[in-house]
Amino acid sequence: MFKTIIEDFRAVIDRDPAAREPLGVLEVLLTYAGFHAIVAHRINHVLHRWHIPFFPRWFSQIVRFLTGVEIHPAAKIAPGFFIDHGMGVVIGETTEIGRNVTLYQGVTLGGTGKERGKRHPTLGENVVVGAGAKVLGNISIGNNVRIGAGSVVVKSVPDDCTVVGVPAEIVRRGGKRIETSDLEHGDLPDPVMELRDRVAKLESEIGRLGEYIKRHNKE
Repeated sequence: MFKTIIEDFRAVIDRDPAAREPLGVLEVLLTYAGFHAIVAHRINHVLHRWHIPFFPRWFSQIVRFLTGVEIHPAAKIAPGFFIDHGMGVVIGETTEIGRNVTLYQGVTLGGTGKERGKRHPTLGENVVVGAGAKVLGNISIGNNVRIGAGSVVVKSVPDDCTVVGVPAEIVRRGGKRIETSDLEHGDLPDPVMELRDRVAKLESEIGRLGEYIKRHNKE
């Protein structure tokens, strides 16, 4: 567990520019609510695995009150996890998170109803989930996926993709690796604007075709 916590700490130092100041290490230890929440979860998850009743859930609610981050004790989270700012983050009971994942404030990894069993998402490695995004249901998010801020993801996403929108759609896909240290998660293509551009081009072509037909009829 301690080795995992050290990896979580290194993830904060590596991915947050604000933590690279001379006192960055001390600031992370004393003031980073996201880091505090994941450390508490590491302890809480062990207690849950030991089948200790009541206390893990009670402790998770105390941590929620103190940090603004709610993580169910049963959630499985691999090392290198980073919650930036953290306020409003919710991680459900059957959520599984791979290595080196980054979540921003307001992210929900939740369910979609009252179904039992696996009902929360599974995130692969090197995933970045933008601020306010919702990933809902028993779906799989592949490795190296970027989820745009404010997106609502209700379908599984393959590896090496960027998804945006409500509901989220794939707007970029390829073999290029997406590093979790790339925090420019707001610099994403807008599928609505792309659609508008395509419609404008079609209207322009139709207009030119109409002019050609008129000239042809006059001749």
